[in-house]
Amino acid sequence: MTDRVDQRVREDRSPLSPAVLAGAEAFARGWATAVIGSSYVPMTRAEVAQHLQDLTERLVEALFASPFRTAPGHEIGSRLVDAHFTGTDTLGRTVQLLGDDLLVELGFPGDARLTSRLSALQGALAAGYARALRERTLAEQEAIRAAVLDARDQAESMLRASEARFRAMFTEAAIGIGIAAIDGRILDVNQALQDMLGFSVEEMRQYNVRDLMHPEDAGSVWRLYDQLIAGECDHYRAEKRFHRADGEQVWTHLTLSLVRDDHGEPQYQVAMIEDVTDRHLLQNRLRYQALHDPLTGLPNRALFLERLGRVFNNRAKHVRAGLCYLDLDGFKVINDSLGHDTGDQLLVEVGRRLDHSVSGEGKLVARMGGDEFVILVEGSSGEQDIVDVADRVLTELEAPIRIAGHELSVSASIGIVERQLSGTTSADMMRDADITLYWAKADGKARWALYDPERNAREVARFTLSATMPRALERGEFYVEYQPLVRLEDSTVTGVEALVRWQHPEFGRLAPDRFIELAEETGLIVPLGRWVLRKACEEARRWLEEFGDAAPFVSVNLAVRQSRDPELVRDVKQILDECALPPHHLQLELTESAIMGTADEPLEALRALCDMGVRIAIDDFGTGYSNLAYLKHLPVHELKIAGSFMEGLRAENEEDPVDAQIVATLVQLAHALSLGVTAEGVETPAQAARLLRLGCDTGQGWFFARPGPPENIDSLLRGDL
Repeated sequence: MTDRVDQRVREDRSPLSPAVLAGAEAFARGWATAVIGSSYVPMTRAEVAQHLQDLTERLVEALFASPFRTAPGHEIGSRLVDAHFTGTDTLGRTVQLLGDDLLVELGFPGDARLTSRLSALQGALAAGYARALRERTLAEQEAIRAAVLDARDQAESMLRASEARFRAMFTEAAIGIGIAAIDGRILDVNQALQDMLGFSVEEMRQYNVRDLMHPEDAGSVWRLYDQLIAGECDHYRAEKRFHRADGEQVWTHLTLSLVRDDHGEPQYQVAMIEDVTDRHLLQNRLRYQALHDPLTGLPNRALFLERLGRVFNNRAKHVRAGLCYLDLDGFKVINDSLGHDTGDQLLVEVGRRLDHSVSGEGKLVARMGGDEFVILVEGSSGEQDIVDVADRVLTELEAPIRIAGHELSVSASIGIVERQLSGTTSADMMRDADITLYWAKADGKARWALYDPERNAREVARFTLSATMPRALERGEFYVEYQPLVRLEDSTVTGVEALVRWQHPEFGRLAPDRFIELAEETGLIVPLGRWVLRKACEEARRWLEEFGDAAPFVSVNLAVRQSRDPELVRDVKQILDECALPPHHLQLELTESAIMGTADEPLEALRALCDMGVRIAIDDFGTGYSNLAYLKHLPVHELKIAGSFMEGLRAENEEDPVDAQIVATLVQLAHALSLGVTAEGVETPAQAARLLRLGCDTGQGWFFARPGPPENIDSLLRGDL
């Protein structure tokens, strides 16, 4: 039999290094020492050692195989049973020895990847071992059951022989067997069952089957039992716990069969009981490892999601729950600068503090991975409950953490979601907590943020705009409106500002403040700005052809990213040439902060445009922190004073002296530098009059005209309005 087992185990071997083979051989010797004597095996000691060495090599090959498979673990567990390594301690010693010594002997202690693979192979080996042992046990059980049935059906002349065979099997069977009357009185038990439960035959005969009920037995076990003694079924199988005489409990696999008399009436019940305590404990250990974080010992993502799913599955009306989704601030810096070992110790301490600060019934702290943790609070009464939890966590993390001579300060950002469970799902709750976590980080870190449906709707709309913007330009959803720039002295239209709009199919007409920032972020501002520039120059050429010297120049806003585009000068020149528009009919507007913060290269581009004849204007002047001495060196023709300074000049009867003085100062500064001045946000006749008195050259605002289609400018130029 050993030849057959060895031959099957050696199939599909891949070469191993001499060092690994030596480690495998050393482990096999230790394995043989551990299991010899725990089972009766028809082999010599040398044959046992050789057999286990072959199994070890097969296991090591699977450990290093690519791709990794657990099937060899199942095979090895089965081969152990085939070779009769079936003692009660054999599996436990084998699994423990594999976990404790194999990687050490192979020279890879602490290797996370191999440790994970070894855990999987241990589980597979235990499963293969249990399956093979169970199949052998079931075969024995069926043989015993057949013997019991044969005893009933044999002729009277064969009764003594049949009884002898049954008694031999009953007495020598490796599994526990008990026979009881149909009313539940225990009539006989074999030696294996006596050893398993620690009771003698006489003591067992004092019990009824129902006396062996365990408080935590599943209700289905006893429902099936009632059906069996009523003759409604012939047998059933179940996992069941029993109390031993010493007070300990034994996990067993129970098969209960019914023996009928010659008339088919229930007469006896026969129980075959297999001790599976070691296997059950191993399964519990493997399940714990699968559902807990190996670093912090906290529940992991899988267990958390399982618990959250149960909360939603068992929810009743008006039941509430809350989540705190937590991420450490600056953890990557600590990890990268002080090393992963320090980072791991930090995570362990953070996990301990979280578990300490958030405890009690209905609360769960789990590590989701990396430096992310989550806290589940079941049965909350409102948002304040979860806010209190978040405040406790932030307070708990304030104290420095000392690790390896370093005193580390750590903070966290927390996203909070609390709601009634009806009408939502666990996936919705996790998504909203994750979104809110990033709000907390964006708002400054070391704080919590509460989920806000309105803010989320705005974020979703923002994302939708960002995603649809590239195609919107292709589909022609953008268009340009124009607002006149009027000379205050005689109300003549000298220029127009081109203002882009977006006619969105879902959100309707959108002003620039809804999408220009997104265009900057996505990089679409460059092609969009180029498109606006071309449309504006085409209109300016049309006005030039129709109105001649009275045609206005067109002013186009230039975003920061456009001003730094290396193709800016070439694009402007190409568009002017294609539209046959003289350069002085084009004005480019940059914000004060953008033009003051330009580096040498963008500034050179502006100088090149200026030399070409294009006008340059500073938009929203006065709202930034300009270096006024630097202003005189810039290639600028016009200052557009921000509309915020116009508010104090709007009233009919009086003006704000501070705003008036600021505007007067800015006008004097601009004129001293030979720059024109345009006042933005002019809305009343009083404003226009005051601005003329203060020396402003041009005005722009609703008092003159709102932004509109180019036809409105045509009407102004013809004097129709």
